[in-house]
Amino acid sequence: MAREQGDPSRLLAGVRIFQDLGSSALADAASSAQRLRRARGGIFFRQGQVADRLFVLLAGRVKVSQVTPEGHQIVVRYSGAGEMFGCVPLYGGREYPATAAAMTECDALSWDRSGTDRLMERHPRMAIHALELLGEELAQVRSRYAELATERVERRVARALLRLVGQAGKKIEGGVLIEFPLSRQDLAELTGTTLHTVSRILSSWEEAGIVKSGRQRVIIRKPHGLVSIAEDLDEGGTA
Repeated sequence: MAREQGDPSRLLAGVRIFQDLGSSALADAASSAQRLRRARGGIFFRQGQVADRLFVLLAGRVKVSQVTPEGHQIVVRYSGAGEMFGCVPLYGGREYPATAAAMTECDALSWDRSGTDRLMERHPRMAIHALELLGEELAQVRSRYAELATERVERRVARALLRLVGQAGKKIEGGVLIEFPLSRQDLAELTGTTLHTVSRILSSWEEAGIVKSGRQRVIIRKPHGLVSIAEDLDEGGTA
């Protein structure tokens, strides 16, 4: 397994909730954490399970997905190294609203609910960051809802791919590779549409030379073409 190296307290300095904390506070947070590792396909927590832990991913990629009351599965987000997931204990929630599964081999730090509470009591800056994160989370939910309610599916798929490029894009010969396994079904669940629709869209974009997709692999060959679709621009770059 590829593991994140170095002092855990220094690794935490780049994580949003621990930013602006002094070295002693970071050491306190690191010393109270539990190290967890999951193989690809392993589960960190399941939807409906008691929300008793907060996680920070050190290495790997995690998919957070939710099953709706109608039985449809949707991808809520993908989390990468240096990002938090399973944040429900920060906000007082009692159950995880989604399932977090390892898409690759993963290495994470974790704190139980009481440990998280004690850290925020000792280091109030963490509580301030938690409130900021909650506000950002709500803004993201509103934005995603607006996309689903008002935007053409082609724009939703283009925007989703561009977000993933921003999170995990790697320049290679011939384009930008989204550097983790991504199936067409994953993309359908991320954008609130069907596998058939995503397959049709990607096939059309492949013919236009915008993307290249294979088994759980997507390469963006013409990023500017994808931006034009996402922003609903014509070939000249105007709305």
